[in-house]
Amino acid sequence: MKAKKILLPLIAAVVIIAVMVAAYFTIGENGAFATPWALLAPVIAIALALITKEVYSSLFIGVVIGAVLNANFSFTGTIDAAIEGGLIAAVADSSGIFIFLVFLGIIVALINKSGGSQAFGRWAQTHIKTKAGAMLATFILGVFIFIDDYFNCLTVGSVMAPVTDSHKISRAKLAFLIDATAAPICMIAPISSWAAAVSGCVESETYSGIELFVRAIPYNFYSLLTLGFIILIAIIGFDYGKMSFSELKAQDGEFGIIKTATDDTPSEASHKGKVIDLLLPIVVLIVACVAGLIYVGYKSEGVNNIVDAFGSTDAYVGLPWGCIIALVIIVVYLMARHIITFKEAMECVPKGFIAMVPAILILTLATALKNMTGGLGADAYVEGLMKSAAPGLASFLPAIIFVVACFLAFATGTSWGTFGILIPIVTSMFAETDPLFFIGVSACLAGAVCGDHCSPISDTTIMASAGAQCNHIEHVSTQLPYAITVAAVSFVSFIIAGFVKNVYIALPAAFALLIVTVLVIKAITAKKSKA
Repeated sequence: MKAKKILLPLIAAVVIIAVMVAAYFTIGENGAFATPWALLAPVIAIALALITKEVYSSLFIGVVIGAVLNANFSFTGTIDAAIEGGLIAAVADSSGIFIFLVFLGIIVALINKSGGSQAFGRWAQTHIKTKAGAMLATFILGVFIFIDDYFNCLTVGSVMAPVTDSHKISRAKLAFLIDATAAPICMIAPISSWAAAVSGCVESETYSGIELFVRAIPYNFYSLLTLGFIILIAIIGFDYGKMSFSELKAQDGEFGIIKTATDDTPSEASHKGKVIDLLLPIVVLIVACVAGLIYVGYKSEGVNNIVDAFGSTDAYVGLPWGCIIALVIIVVYLMARHIITFKEAMECVPKGFIAMVPAILILTLATALKNMTGGLGADAYVEGLMKSAAPGLASFLPAIIFVVACFLAFATGTSWGTFGILIPIVTSMFAETDPLFFIGVSACLAGAVCGDHCSPISDTTIMASAGAQCNHIEHVSTQLPYAITVAAVSFVSFIIAGFVKNVYIALPAAFALLIVTVLVIKAITAKKSKA
């Protein structure tokens, strides 16, 4: 076993060196821009993360390789690209989300210190009687928080962890429930940061961005089927792949929890805490964040209503805006209830920050890697592939678009970046009167979510791991078989939709196919276990 741990990284290092030597002699004076080499850095980073189970070094190596290719093997150019174009730009671009994460970490620490989480755990133990009930309660809370995926991941994780622990559900399973609810529900909710992002990518003479988003929802098979998949496996009580091993460990009390600075022991948490001390801060946080998103949206020119405000908002500004207001209100409330003192509230500030450091580090490196990939023209390369596949494949195009979006989101770790690249291409491929116009846009959005779910460098996947306090690579490896199952059904569904062009036929067929697929997998798994 020890030899294997040493051998795999060694083989990976030799392969990377060999590939880079090949790139040096293959890439001409024009560099790697808009060539297959543009996707090399994220592919290596993802492979290393899955092989070594270590995400920090894998992402950093990916950034360095991307910088080398951006600088066309110049030493000083590589350092400039990695530092200025990669890491510094990543921190600058993500500073709003970093602030939001820190404030959210402080709020979580305050709630834990107040005893609200423990009180909710005690309430849940008496009211949520079954494992399926705990999973469905997690799912319902995730659906309720449809505004933003980051907010969803961290809030649902902190609230539901005591409940899932009490029913012996592993943190890997909790991370899956969070991740599989957050992005899909945001992708089908017209009032969300994702709807706003999609709206901003649309260039149409007939439809507004939000109208196109709404019309595309019924064909967004991956998002809809993922939500159905959660309900299905919760009801039938079935797990497969690596998730089944994590769940077996949980039955013996090994939940796979990564401890953080916000984990107050029962003796440190207040004994005065009640369920309201958890629920009220969450409600305040939701209302304040919605208000923040609307306020920031209204500051844009030409905005006259709430829908337009959400379409024009900037989540990187609106979420911190709302979160800091919520933080002040929550501190005042908890002190007024005499649950915590001002000194104890201030002690939660560094705790909340420290708890979010791993997520901030991963996000910084992942964003830097995306910057490197963008600088190499990955979008131009993918655009060329898309257009070369178009002739003679009209009815198959939605399925092809879905696969391309999956691959691009997986390689770059960004669903927003993926549909930002592909939506303008997809909308130019179809006439706006063609039913395939909406199906193609839906396929692009669905593929972006799917690739995002599968990628270890995805920000949403990272947030789900942080929210569930789960080992990041364990979350990725346990979620992957589930995501691939839904992706396969979605691929077939897009082929069906491409031919029938009728959502009343395609959507029921997709759900029927999902149910049959899961039941077949269950039968095969049961047969293997008996053998």
